[in-house]
Amino acid sequence: MPTTARSLGRVFDIMPAIAPVDLEAGNVLGKRLHMKNYDNVAIVVFAAAGTANDDLQIDVNEHNAATGGTSQDLDIVTDYYHKQATALAGTETWVKTTQAAASEINDVGALGTSAERQNLLVVEISGDQLSDGFEWISVNIPDLGSAGAKLGCAFYIMTGLNVQRAPQNLVNPNA
Repeated sequence: MPTTARSLGRVFDIMPAIAPVDLEAGNVLGKRLHMKNYDNVAIVVFAAAGTANDDLQIDVNEHNAATGGTSQDLDIVTDYYHKQATALAGTETWVKTTQAAASEINDVGALGTSAERQNLLVVEISGDQLSDGFEWISVNIPDLGSAGAKLGCAFYIMTGLNVQRAPQNLVNPNA
């Protein structure tokens, strides 16, 4: 039976933000996503278990250009969802964590043990939360330290597509 796309291009689009990398090797800058064609984005970060004291952190920024331009913290993150386990099995439930509005999450789940666990983190951003004149967002992961390797990656899942198309005809998310 042939497979046809039912959601990609109609309900959501997806874009890499950070390719798999050792997150403790230095600051990791995510790709910029142009929000003009989407109502919302879920930033998804997935990280392997690592060594104590290299707790997972993220920083969400907004930009007024695809490259260069002005960049600033997007201080609107008040809650996020995460799953953590020594080895994520798909049976874990989402945990909601609430914080004062900020662009940063300094220790996923605020447990002080996110380094030693696998992490799945989701932060949702709405296009109307961006400052006037800012249309791009990015997720960055600061240098986690040097206790040991912690591999990870991130991607964007965009929803509220302004134009729905077959997947092969979707617009470039950075255009």
